[in-house]
Amino acid sequence: MNIAVYLGHPSQYYFFKHPIKIWSKRGHRVQVVIRSKDILEDLLVHDDVHYVNILPEGRNRGSIAIFYALLKRVVRLYFQMRHFHPDILIGSDASLPIVARVLQARSITTLEDDFNVVKSLAMLTYPLTHVILTPFVCKVGRWEKKKVGYNGYMKLSALHPNRFSTDSQIITSTVGDDPYCLVRLSALNAYHDKGIHGLSLEVVHGIISRCEQHGLKVWINSETTLCPALLPYKLRIHPAQLHHILAGATLLISDSQSMSVEASVLGVPSIRYSDFAGKISVLEELEHTYQLTKGVPTHSVELLLKHLDEWLSIDSLHDMFLSRKEKMLEDKMDVALFVAWFVEDYYVTHAMHDASNRFMLANQLSAIYSLKPEQF
Repeated sequence: MNIAVYLGHPSQYYFFKHPIKIWSKRGHRVQVVIRSKDILEDLLVHDDVHYVNILPEGRNRGSIAIFYALLKRVVRLYFQMRHFHPDILIGSDASLPIVARVLQARSITTLEDDFNVVKSLAMLTYPLTHVILTPFVCKVGRWEKKKVGYNGYMKLSALHPNRFSTDSQIITSTVGDDPYCLVRLSALNAYHDKGIHGLSLEVVHGIISRCEQHGLKVWINSETTLCPALLPYKLRIHPAQLHHILAGATLLISDSQSMSVEASVLGVPSIRYSDFAGKISVLEELEHTYQLTKGVPTHSVELLLKHLDEWLSIDSLHDMFLSRKEKMLEDKMDVALFVAWFVEDYYVTHAMHDASNRFMLANQLSAIYSLKPEQF
C-alpha cells in the first residue's frame, strides 16, 4: 500500500513518527510531504526521515496569504502525488482531501482540536475528507458520521511509555542537576491564533521571580526571538531533546496548548496561560478528569501566580502527578499502534466495499482500554 503523510507542524511529526516506522517495517511505501514550519525540518533531518517540502518558502499571515498558500499546496501536492500513486493520504491539511478526491484515493484527517477552535480548517476539510480520526472527546460539529474516535491523545503516539523514556543524561548535560521550571512561549501565528493572547514579558518576569523564590531555575523555550532581558534564561538545545527537558521539569508554564498536553501525558504539572483556556476538549479532560493541568485566561495573572505558589508549596508534587499520569494511562491506548492498524485495515476494508463495518469495529476497539500490542 502507498501511504502519503502530510506534516504541517512539528507536533504532527511526533504523531506519525512511530506509525511511519510500523508501516515501513510492514512493507508499505510511505511518502512524507511537509511545509516549512518552525523546527519541523530539523526534527526530520535529525531522525533521518526522507521528505519532500512542497512549501519551503512558508507563508505570510493574513487571510489572503493563507488562502494563496493553500492553493499552492494543492497544486504542488497534486503533482507530487500523481507520481507516487497514493492509496491513502493522511494528515490535517485541507489540501489532502482535495487532492485525494482528484486522484480517487482515500483521505484521513487527523487532529485533536475541536471544530469551534479550527472552524476555518474544518469547513475546508471535513466536507471532502473520508474519515476524521480524532480522540473521543473532540467535537467535530455536524460531521460526527465521519468521525472515528480513539481513546487517547495525539501526543500519546510519541510519548506513551511504550514509545518514550526520559534520557537523564540529556537533562544533566543541558540544564544541570538543579530543579527547574520550563517556560514555553508560542509564536501564536497560526490562523486559529487570531485574537489569542499568551504570556507577556511582564508575566514572564513575575513567573521567574516566583520560581526563584522557591529555589527553582527557569529555562525559557521560545518560538520567537527573546528580548535581551530574557536571554540569560534561554534554553539552548536541539529541538529533538525538548521532550526530555520537559519530562525532567518540576513544572511547565506555557501559552502553548500542544506542549501543555505533552506535559500532562508525561506527568509534569502544567499551567497554560492562554485565551484558549476552557475551550479545548482534550485539555479540559486532562484538567478536570485527571487533574494534570490548569488553564488560566490571560486576564487572570493573579490566578496564574496563585496556582504557581500552591503547586510549588507541595513537597510531594512530583509523586502526586506521576500517580495522576498512571491513572490516565490506564484509561488510554497505545495510540501509535492504533493509528498504524486503522490505516492498514481501513484501506483493506474499503477495497472490500465494507467501510461501515470497519468504522464500527474501530470505535469498539478504541473503547477497550486494555488492548495489547499483539492484538494489532
